[in-house]
Amino acid sequence: MVARGNFYAALVQSTKKLMRMEGGTAMSHLQQQEVNEAASVEIRPIPEEHFPDTLNLWSFAFQMTYTPEDIERRKLDMRDYELLGAYVEDRLAAAMNILDLKTWIQGKAFDMGGIASVATWPEYRRGGLVKRLLDNALHSMRDKGQTVSFLHPFQFGFYRRFGWETYAEYKTYEIPTALMPKLSPQPGRIVRSSPDAGLLNPLYEAYASRYNGSLVRSEKWWKDRIFGRRQGEIAVYYDEAGQPGGYVHYQVKDRVCTVHELVALHHGARLALWRFLADHDSMIDKLKLNAPADDRLPFLLDNPRIKQELVPYFMARIVDVSGFLEKYPFVSGVEDCVRLEINDAQAAWNNGTFLLKIDESGTAKVETGGPETGEHPVLSCDIQTLTAMMLSYQRPAFLHEIGRLQGQEDALDALERLIPCRQTYLPDFF
Repeated sequence: MVARGNFYAALVQSTKKLMRMEGGTAMSHLQQQEVNEAASVEIRPIPEEHFPDTLNLWSFAFQMTYTPEDIERRKLDMRDYELLGAYVEDRLAAAMNILDLKTWIQGKAFDMGGIASVATWPEYRRGGLVKRLLDNALHSMRDKGQTVSFLHPFQFGFYRRFGWETYAEYKTYEIPTALMPKLSPQPGRIVRSSPDAGLLNPLYEAYASRYNGSLVRSEKWWKDRIFGRRQGEIAVYYDEAGQPGGYVHYQVKDRVCTVHELVALHHGARLALWRFLADHDSMIDKLKLNAPADDRLPFLLDNPRIKQELVPYFMARIVDVSGFLEKYPFVSGVEDCVRLEINDAQAAWNNGTFLLKIDESGTAKVETGGPETGEHPVLSCDIQTLTAMMLSYQRPAFLHEIGRLQGQEDALDALERLIPCRQTYLPDFF
């Protein structure tokens, strides 16, 4: 039986009520603005001749300065982007980029639409333009088979209104040199490497596929986003048999060692890489590192009282419920059926009832529509809750406890069993 938390449920209901009270006026104002601008607003792809306008908008919105070389390079890159613009009286008022990416979910690669570079000129803000861009983006992503979407929010509450939900956080460490791991020499060897995606990517994929929400990195992503934007050194660990087991990408500057990425496929590789980093003690005062939220480094330290912080990071959204669930690898072993009632105010194709018929291999066949009651147990939630649950960021029992997931306990127990537990993590940014 699943425990019911009256306190959590009451807290969620009161929070929702407060949000409605606080947001009602703003939403009415936003909707009124949309009506006022409806006749003059057009959402369309941004043509190449408007790339300078787009870069001007991004430079202003994100407070970035582009050199002439940056501008020419970005113009070349933008030819491969899916750029959407909101035009008011034929002037570019807002823009958005949809990246064609893939992400690991339960060890399987999913097509993912990465929403990036969302910006609006101040004189057009609070006019519903971003909502229109997101509506168009959802249709575009669905047409391309991108069943899930990620974005980095400027404000979490803003994007929750459009169906995105928090799915990943990371842990930051700041370790004084005196508190770094004291390790004896490890078997194997550390070899310094040039930026070599052919060497690093197999190690990265073996590591990243253990998490939900990490990117599948292309060669171009390695070149532009990893090697092009992260300065410093790369060192690879090889075991006694000469097999690579991990790497560290880091920079030493101003007596601080900043670890961009530490990938270890087993504990021996982890010990060897930390021993290597600790050997920089004569030239640094401290080390900074981002790690998965479930990282257990402090337990390995002689003194675990280091500075650490858990940072909410990216948001996710299921774009196409049927397509996503039919690709999703549920726990195998037993056939089962669950009926889901999903509320999605932004994507009508997700708004309704879905019957999941899961076979012994963990593959789901999804039937849409039909009666909302019947022989199969029923659970209901919004698209945000479904996303957090399917990415295993939050478990069904907790979502039920706080009032985000409603329904019968036998259906709840079935989902607890069927959805694999797996940590979420995203070591990239876009």
